[in-house]
Amino acid sequence: MESSNGERPPQGEDAAAAAAAAAGSIGGYESLHRLLESNLSPELFKEASRLLLGLNCGRALEAISLPESTSILAKAHNFDVQAFRFDADKEYLRQPRVVRVGLIQNSIAIPTTSHFADQKKAIMEKVKPMIDAAGDAGVNILCLQEAWTMPFAFCTREKRWCEFAESVDGESTQFLQQLAKKYNMVIVSPILERDVNHGEIVWNTAVVIGNHGNIIGIHRKNHIPRVGDFNESTYYMEGNTGHPVFETAYGKIGVNICYGRHHPLNWLAFGLNGAEIVFNPSATVGELSEPMWPIEARNAAIANSYFVGSINRVGTEVFPNPFTSGDGKPQHADFGHFYGSSHFSAPDASCTPSLSRYRDGLMISDMDLNLCRQIKDKWGFRMTARYDTYASLLSEYLKPDFKPQVIVDPLINKSV
Repeated sequence: MESSNGERPPQGEDAAAAAAAAAGSIGGYESLHRLLESNLSPELFKEASRLLLGLNCGRALEAISLPESTSILAKAHNFDVQAFRFDADKEYLRQPRVVRVGLIQNSIAIPTTSHFADQKKAIMEKVKPMIDAAGDAGVNILCLQEAWTMPFAFCTREKRWCEFAESVDGESTQFLQQLAKKYNMVIVSPILERDVNHGEIVWNTAVVIGNHGNIIGIHRKNHIPRVGDFNESTYYMEGNTGHPVFETAYGKIGVNICYGRHHPLNWLAFGLNGAEIVFNPSATVGELSEPMWPIEARNAAIANSYFVGSINRVGTEVFPNPFTSGDGKPQHADFGHFYGSSHFSAPDASCTPSLSRYRDGLMISDMDLNLCRQIKDKWGFRMTARYDTYASLLSEYLKPDFKPQVIVDPLINKSV
């Protein structure tokens, strides 16, 4: 069979990939940025990009060239790769502090009906070439997506998915420790954790692996969603690690896992603890959150004077048993489309374009961490923040007899 233009339609895996692309695209384009670039004149596209992506040190972000080996891996394994540079102004008393940072987004590798061990192995095999590509490109710090070793099964409320949970020093950590040592790279690995020291309970945890392959520490997800299909409190509850900032060989980093991005005080706390880069490894679908996606992390970067790396998985994950979520919708077997769109945001309000909405991807950025202090000096947000005022309000709010500070118009009920 041939299509109307005489070309043979895609078959087998190619057909499946084409169908996934069509479902996840924006009018056939991988991202909003690419849609605009293809349909606007160069002059209009430049203006649109200025408004959508901002300016870094008064200039549009520049793409950076990557080694040929990275491009070859991206082509061979069909993942999107993009790279940009965030500059800072030249200083007289400090040298530039440029660090190369990477984000990986990916779909699952085989159906959710497959043996759990096979699913996990297939995801690791899929992600490894992307980590190799980051390593070849000289990435210093790399972050993977939320619960990267498994499908995001927390919609199902089926306890069997807890089998994917592992100890902090388990299989996935050991796998990444080798790569961290090989590439002299810090790797942030968000996993489903099995806490073997506390009754084998489960947490949503990010393991921070140092560039020598050592485990620097962990952070457990602070805020747990109970919205729509996201029934995560069936599996784990709010974390107990506070807001740790990990001082690595390349800079101070924090990890604000997924739903925590909706809570401004969560972002604030990582900043107060000295973070220079905060990662937001996520799993979120278009119908629920896509309008928020380009806004919240960028606002956090601005308000807290640090860089933010936002990662979202891609694809539609179909589960063997249909489920409902008490929202009136008929039972269904998938969350919806995970829209990818991973990107970086900078404290000066500039940001990169997003990765693909439907393909695996690697986003790389060179960032001069000097920009963090420069923006603090410029805007004075820390100096003008009035933390004492808000601390007092929060202290009062927590009291059982709290009354909101509302001044009522004494004539509110008087007729005219």
